[in-house]
Amino acid sequence: MKVILLLVAVVALCLGEEIQRFDNFKVYQVVPTTHAHLEALRQLERNVNYNFWSEPALNTYVDIMVSPHLKYDFENLLHSLNLPGKVLIEDVQDLINNEQNRTVTRQMFNGYQTLDEIYDWLRSLESTYPNNVKVVVGGQTYEGRQILGVHVSFKEGNKAVFLEGGIHAREWIAPATVTYILHQLLTSSDPAVRAVAESRDWYVFPSVNPDGYVYSHTTNRLWRKTRKLYNMGSIKCYGADPNRNWGYHWMEGGASDIPCLDTFGGDAPFSEIETKSLSEYINTVAPQLDVYLGFHSFSQLLLVPFGHEGLEVPENNNELFTIGKQAIDKLAERHGTIYQVGNIPEIIYIASGGSTDWVAGTHRHIRLVYTFELRDTGRYGFVLPSNQIIPTGEETLDAVVSMIQQIDGTA
Repeated sequence: MKVILLLVAVVALCLGEEIQRFDNFKVYQVVPTTHAHLEALRQLERNVNYNFWSEPALNTYVDIMVSPHLKYDFENLLHSLNLPGKVLIEDVQDLINNEQNRTVTRQMFNGYQTLDEIYDWLRSLESTYPNNVKVVVGGQTYEGRQILGVHVSFKEGNKAVFLEGGIHAREWIAPATVTYILHQLLTSSDPAVRAVAESRDWYVFPSVNPDGYVYSHTTNRLWRKTRKLYNMGSIKCYGADPNRNWGYHWMEGGASDIPCLDTFGGDAPFSEIETKSLSEYINTVAPQLDVYLGFHSFSQLLLVPFGHEGLEVPENNNELFTIGKQAIDKLAERHGTIYQVGNIPEIIYIASGGSTDWVAGTHRHIRLVYTFELRDTGRYGFVLPSNQIIPTGEETLDAVVSMIQQIDGTA
C-alpha cells in the first residue's frame, strides 16, 4: 500500500507530456559511512519524489536531485541521520537553459545532436565512405523507431569492436562521445588512430535507446528509461531501465520492481523490445568481436563486469584491470582527467541486468568488455556543457586506442 500511495502521488509526473522544468531543483551530494545511512538512503530511493543521480553505496558519493518543496524535509533527514551533505547544483534548470542556449547554433561536436541529426549524419557517412561504411539496423523500439548504427570495415578478416552509447537517455555525452570516436576513426591522420581503426571492424551505435533519447530532448531532459507503457490498474508508468533489463543474472541486485522508479528492471528479462532486438543483433556479430565498450555518464570510471550480487568476476579479470589502468593513464595524459578502474559492485554499486554483463557472461570469448562512465564527477552531472564534448571525445579515444594497442602488442 505504501508503494501504491507513492506512485499515486507522482502519476502526473509519469504521464505528463508538457515540457518538464526543474526550476530550483537542487542536487545534493552525500557520502553514507554507516549502514544506517545506507539503509535510510535506500528507503528514500524508493520514493519516486526524489531522483537519485547515483545509487547508494557505502563510502561512495551519492548525488540526489531534490525538488524545492522537499528541500527542508531532505535537509532535516540528513540532520537526523548526522549525515553531512553539500549542494553540488543550485538550480538544475539553469544548467539545462545554458545547455539549450549553446545548442541553438550547434555544429556536430559543438552541441548535442537530436536523434534525427545523428541518424542523418550516419547516413551521410555511408554516402561519403561507400567502400567502408554501411548503415545497419541493430533493433527496434517500442514507439516504432529503428536502432541505427554503422558497420565500418577497412579489410576483410578483421576482428571487431562494438561501441554502444546512449542506453540511458539523459546521458547525452555518451552518444556525443561515440559519434566523436566514429568521426576520428574515419578522418584522423594520427598514425596510432589510423592503425587501430584499420585493424578492426567497428559496429557503432550512438543511441541504443532512441525513444528515451527523443523524449529527453522534447519533454524531460532527465528522462532515463525506455518509453514502454506499464499499466498498474489505474496507475500508468512509462519505461524500464534498459541497463537493468538484460538476461544475465536479471534482478539480482541494484534494480527495482517498481515501474515508476528509474531503476525498474522490467517485468521480465528482455521485456523491452530495445534490449531484446539489440541482443539478437549482437548475437549475429558476436563471433567477430574481441572488444565491447558501453558508454555512460557520469563519474569518470572504467567499469569491469560483473555488476550483480555475488561478486562474480571475468576469467581474465586481472588482464582487464591491467589494460584498464594503462588505458585510463593514457586518457589522463590528454586533459588531466582522472578515472578509476574497478569491478562494478566494488567501485560504484551493485547493478544487475546490464548490457555489458550480458555480453561478458553470454559471449565469454570477447576479450575486453568495459563500461565507461564519462565526465564529470558531479559538478554538472547529466547536464554536461557541450563545450566538453570534444575534450571528452579526445581523451576517451586515447583510452580506446590504448586498449586495442595493448591486446595487439603494439602499445
